[in-house]
Amino acid sequence: MAHAEKVYKVRNGVKTKQFTWRAVYSLPNGRRATKPGFPTKVKAVGWGAEQERLIKHGSWIAPEQQGTTFREFTATFMAARKKRGRTTGTRWDRLENHILPRWGDTRLGDITWFDVDAWQQTMSVEDVSRGHCVSLMSTVMTAAVDAKHITVNPLFARRRTRVTSGDSARPKPPKVTRGPRPEDAILLAERLGPAIGIQVLTTAFCGPRWGEGLGLHRDNVLLERREPWGATEFVCPILRIDEEYAEYQERDEEGGKKGYVIRLEPTKNDGSTRDVDVPPFLALLLQYHLADWPHARVFCTPSGKPWRRGNWSRTFRPAADGRDERECRQGVSYREAWEPILPGLDMKALRALHDTLQAQLGVKEPLAFEAAGHRRPGIKRHYQKPTPDMRAERLEGLEELFWKGMANVGLRTLWGRVDLRKSV
Repeated sequence: MAHAEKVYKVRNGVKTKQFTWRAVYSLPNGRRATKPGFPTKVKAVGWGAEQERLIKHGSWIAPEQQGTTFREFTATFMAARKKRGRTTGTRWDRLENHILPRWGDTRLGDITWFDVDAWQQTMSVEDVSRGHCVSLMSTVMTAAVDAKHITVNPLFARRRTRVTSGDSARPKPPKVTRGPRPEDAILLAERLGPAIGIQVLTTAFCGPRWGEGLGLHRDNVLLERREPWGATEFVCPILRIDEEYAEYQERDEEGGKKGYVIRLEPTKNDGSTRDVDVPPFLALLLQYHLADWPHARVFCTPSGKPWRRGNWSRTFRPAADGRDERECRQGVSYREAWEPILPGLDMKALRALHDTLQAQLGVKEPLAFEAAGHRRPGIKRHYQKPTPDMRAERLEGLEELFWKGMANVGLRTLWGRVDLRKSV
């Protein structure tokens, strides 16, 4: 039980008659702890009793932890909460570039929602990035509550204030002027050639993420799905997506930078590991590609290595944005000019095209979420499952959209080497 003890003052090595009071209380482990400097016995006993009450209710914070700064606890948090390499790299980037410069030296207990909300409105980044930074701060603060550094997370479940005035409130111009069409994907694939164009078409009509496409192994391409379908059996080729490549800056235990790496990792979450049904035209193209391609990874550089984003961009951007003609001169070959197909188009927009086409075709939700690699929210995820009829309807729709796009751009073959005319 908390009590108080006298602490006599000493002057010139001699104990005087003057004294203060020291609070004495019991720690959670049963050991005795003290805090001196109280002017009266009542205040010392009251303070000690309050500590024991907090300990009893599980909300007591040890004195040595009350001064922990956000930077100090962040190092502990990042070492304890291991994530995939890409996720860890993204967290460190947000911490170093935005959060720690402002909050690194602030004690955890001094952080308030008012200050954080005011700060995020001044950040010179897009609003979605502001939200990600505040969300990461909240995750760290919740961990600090669990680690008994603070009693409550002031950021939990709070709604950010959106900036409604000034330049930061103006909508940012979109990367692409309009949504991509199947015709854009076809023209881009034709321009890039078979080895790269096949990846463009696969992304546009099957929707793998960038890293999922790079991680696609030839052993997982054109497998068969077999399901009972009425009195017969539904059979179609599939892509099995169960791993992906991630490019990120590697860090040591303290967050020090070690250089950029590209590594194979499991898929993002349980919804991302999936089998995607492949429409007939794409199955034919993939069959030709596998016969020609010597490497284990279906979509990679000609040397068999995974594409790095910078190298891919140097190849992809001129095809989408257009380029000027280059005259032939010593040491430099001739290069024809390319008209723009869709400036700003990227692989993420092509993946979005696949989901847009599914919506246009009216693909049922159970199958649409599955094909996109999204975890469907709500209880219906457990009750509604894709059926062979849904799958057949999706494949027929994608096939029709491809052939319609081919006709619209005046093509019957791709790359001048594969006849894609349907048999009659």
